[in-house]
Amino acid sequence: MKIALAQINPTVGDFSGNVTKILDFAERAQKLQADLVIVPELAICGYPPADLLEKDAFIEQAGEALAVVRVWTTGLGRPAVLCGCVMSTEKENDAPSVGKQVRNVAVLMARGEVTAVQGKMLLPFYDVFDEQRYFEPALEQSLTTLAALDQCGKPEYEVPLAITICEDAWNDKGFWPRRRYAVDPVERLMSDWDEQPESLRQHPRIILNISASPFWQGKRAVRREMLSALACRHGAYVAMVNQVGGNDSLVFDGTSLAIGPDGEVIAQARSFEEDLILFDTNGNAGVSQVTGEIDKTVDTEVKATWDALVLGTRDYVRKCGFSKALVGLSGGIDSALVAAIAVEALGVENVMGVGMPSEYSSEGSKDDARELAERLGMRLEMLPIHTVFGACETTLDPLFAGTPFGLAEENVQSRIRGLLLMALSNKFGALVLTTGNKSEMSVGYSTLYGDMVGALAVIGDVFKTRVYELSRYANREREIIPEATLLKAPSAELRPGQKDTDSLPSYEVLDPILEAYVERYCSAAQIADEQNVDVELVQQVLKLVERSEYKRQQAAPVLKVTRKSFGMGRRFPIAAKMQV
Repeated sequence: MKIALAQINPTVGDFSGNVTKILDFAERAQKLQADLVIVPELAICGYPPADLLEKDAFIEQAGEALAVVRVWTTGLGRPAVLCGCVMSTEKENDAPSVGKQVRNVAVLMARGEVTAVQGKMLLPFYDVFDEQRYFEPALEQSLTTLAALDQCGKPEYEVPLAITICEDAWNDKGFWPRRRYAVDPVERLMSDWDEQPESLRQHPRIILNISASPFWQGKRAVRREMLSALACRHGAYVAMVNQVGGNDSLVFDGTSLAIGPDGEVIAQARSFEEDLILFDTNGNAGVSQVTGEIDKTVDTEVKATWDALVLGTRDYVRKCGFSKALVGLSGGIDSALVAAIAVEALGVENVMGVGMPSEYSSEGSKDDARELAERLGMRLEMLPIHTVFGACETTLDPLFAGTPFGLAEENVQSRIRGLLLMALSNKFGALVLTTGNKSEMSVGYSTLYGDMVGALAVIGDVFKTRVYELSRYANREREIIPEATLLKAPSAELRPGQKDTDSLPSYEVLDPILEAYVERYCSAAQIADEQNVDVELVQQVLKLVERSEYKRQQAAPVLKVTRKSFGMGRRFPIAAKMQV
């Protein structure tokens, strides 16, 4: 059987656009003489649809869009389509319905008919996932069959398929030391295989998985190893098609896979872009016929993170209906990296840098901002804030009289810059990209309504030390970010001679503490012991993290690229007694 994996980039709620993509890939698969084309989880409506699922009109439109795909499968030689969609739960015997109103389903359509509907059984409710809030789980699953086509496009023989949806394949007891669920849908489906008639059991075992599996650093390797273990355990071909693209904070990498019964990857789609791959199970075990350019390379995690941030930025801006972005350029490394990402994501003609120097901005920083803009070829406008800051000082002087220059005055400068950026955003219809990194967001080294102002926190899930790695990657072909920017000591430049280390440990010390606490939930004692640092220093850092929760809950959406990012995947109370 020839199976095509259609790795597409859907937009939540864009039913007509998503159907157009599905049919475009299906027609390409038809030209390759595929028997079956599979598309990602909830491809019809986009993932994650969140509370849109509570709108009846949304569910109705999803059904209408699915019907368009079903009708397309009518006709000689048209491949069957396995498509992810949302579907209403039905009342039985006119009794009042019980449970959620919708299911997350995989719908198999062939020859103009719906031949099978498989509901998702395991509904994740951890990290960024909230599926138990919306979906009714499937209580049972079963094998289905599909007719393979002969050379004339006519049904020739039936092939059994084990159809699963994302999380359903992530509970293999042979791979995970601790499973999240008592039930393993794949194990159940493979047990059913042994009860099938001999005429069906003579075919290779095939496990299909449609997914919307978000990216984080190291996720692709885990996913590949898990699916390989699944293939080996059950002696089956495993085909997983994954959504690609950015939807709000989440970035989906694609990297769809076909794996042979021996656990070897036989076809792999590219990461972070749409792709179509084809493999054939009709040859010898573990042998496939691959059409098109197949990517079997394993990118470095730095490159993957860069690609994820570029894709996430591009899709966030465009799917929100915008095309242009603004970046406040300070001459520092964070804003330089965000500008470089934005230019690659949106095109240099769609990104404007705004320099807003104060009396405390060094000449070197102003020169670095100009040099960066020149190397990127981007427009840079300089809006000095001396006059505005002076006016604010004059206005506040009656109340501030007799007090030393301090945090309040520093934050006024930052908020002036936020005000100017938002004014430009309103006037010219460009989204502001914030430039704060994960280290700053963790400890609150940022200003509400100042440098936190904006529509998207591009590097809000990137620790400062990783910012340097990504900046060097940005310079991989030519020097874009000036060497002076990479070498100078980090500083907010909000008072004379200011350095980040005046308030914080060095980032080489700080970031490992933050990674352990924010991403792995280690205690202060564990961190001190693990990293051989003073426990009092660790406790001071953790207090900063906890006291800054109110800031993070008012921050722009953060592009998730690690296991645990700030936002919907990390939920903590603001008013609480800290436990470290």
